[in-house]
Amino acid sequence: MDGDTRGVLYPVRLPSMHRLPAPADVASLVRWFWIPEWDLPTGRVSRQQVLPFPACNLVVEQTGVGVAGPTTRRSTRDLTGRGWAVGALLHPAAVPRLVGDPNRLSDSYEPVSAADLHARVARAMTATGVDDDRRRAAAVEAFAAWLSDTVPAPDAEALLANELAAVIDGDASIVRVEQVAERLGISVRTVQRLARRYVGLPPLSMIRRRRLQEAAAVLRSDPAVSVAQVAADLGYADQAHLAADFRTVLGLTPSAYRADAGPEVRRP
Repeated sequence: MDGDTRGVLYPVRLPSMHRLPAPADVASLVRWFWIPEWDLPTGRVSRQQVLPFPACNLVVEQTGVGVAGPTTRRSTRDLTGRGWAVGALLHPAAVPRLVGDPNRLSDSYEPVSAADLHARVARAMTATGVDDDRRRAAAVEAFAAWLSDTVPAPDAEALLANELAAVIDGDASIVRVEQVAERLGISVRTVQRLARRYVGLPPLSMIRRRRLQEAAAVLRSDPAVSVAQVAADLGYADQAHLAADFRTVLGLTPSAYRADAGPEVRRP
């Protein structure tokens, strides 16, 4: 997988996965595009488990287009056969225009009527006589062109929502909503309103998601670091608080996750 693997709970089990930057004309709408492709033997199942970023995703698949809302827990999908998807991790600014109210989509996936988007992206992904990198780049260009044609330029409030998300995701020292408000020069109530309208999760949930993603990344990549040290480094009050977050969102303890985050076991 290219670049940042935060949110992917078991990177070694991924199919081919590529992350492509958003073209400049949609950079305020999309954080990045992600493209998995897989071709599994008959009878083989590859279980993908993800702790998604606190955001919505617009996804083009072989069978159609859909939007995945913000999640409160890990997401699981079993891949079989041969397939692909092209997803856009949406910035908050794009959400009201494409999703409406993100709160209604919490932990759910909804089909979207976008036949033109599907046709453009599918044509690029299934092109023959083109190398894989150019095929994926063409799919992103087609997706971005559709977004540029469909979504108006964000207004000042929408761009502030983007900044809110960037502050939470990019600064590990942020552990309280009050810090976000101070950094942006707005009230806590405004932070909460922006998160509700543009993300669909409370700002504290966004902060906790970043910390959990970072904790998972350290636990699987550095077995020498204790769970207690991970908790301290990420600003948890103690190891018990980190363990409680893990159990609530992932359904297992940090130690159990570390033990399980190894190579995929082939299934009959």
